[in-house]
Amino acid sequence: MQNSSKTVLTAWLAGRPIQTALDAPSGGGWLRKALSSSAQIDGIDLYDESGEGYRHFWKHDLDRGLPADCGMYDAVLSCEGLEHVGNPLLLLRDSYAHLNPGGLMVVTTPSVWYPQARLQYLYKGFFPSFPPLAGHVVPGTHMHITPWNFPQLWTYLKLAGFENIELLPEPELSGKHLHERLLAWPARWWCQHRKNKSRTAEEKEYWTICASHTALLGRHMIVVARKQAA
Repeated sequence: MQNSSKTVLTAWLAGRPIQTALDAPSGGGWLRKALSSSAQIDGIDLYDESGEGYRHFWKHDLDRGLPADCGMYDAVLSCEGLEHVGNPLLLLRDSYAHLNPGGLMVVTTPSVWYPQARLQYLYKGFFPSFPPLAGHVVPGTHMHITPWNFPQLWTYLKLAGFENIELLPEPELSGKHLHERLLAWPARWWCQHRKNKSRTAEEKEYWTICASHTALLGRHMIVVARKQAA
């Protein structure tokens, strides 16, 4: 995860009333420092043996969802994990089940919706960072197997039960070059056209995000969703 993305997410988390959190996958454990020092944080990772600094820790494959003995949390944070998971809906549904009412789900992952990624898919058939894996499929390794864009991730989050889905701006990882903005124009026009024809507030918000600079030109996504309050 880029340092600029960590900065954006850390700033967004600052001051939010998170008392209990699950970091899945925990990776190097940088989220322990990003969250309030008063928060109780549990961790899950397939590769970390110690789980140093976490209240509870599970060495666990997230393709199987969350461990059955996980507790209930104010936030579940899955940073740079969903692109490695072959059964993402199971993981998202398990996360929903282990969130307190009104709890937050945070997902960070590479995006494949920006113009260069679309062009590469056009002439190669594969997105950047998602290479052909023939001869390289080794279960339990850091393979990028599930590419994401905002509309696809929105759909999975909705299927898992989440509401109020947001995409946080990441200026440093969005298109800065004129040719990228020009190539994104047809998709932006079409999304804005669909926004103008929206019949519900949710539909209008969805197309507003899809037409945004971050969604169309961003190379990375920080997506936040919420479990309905009781």
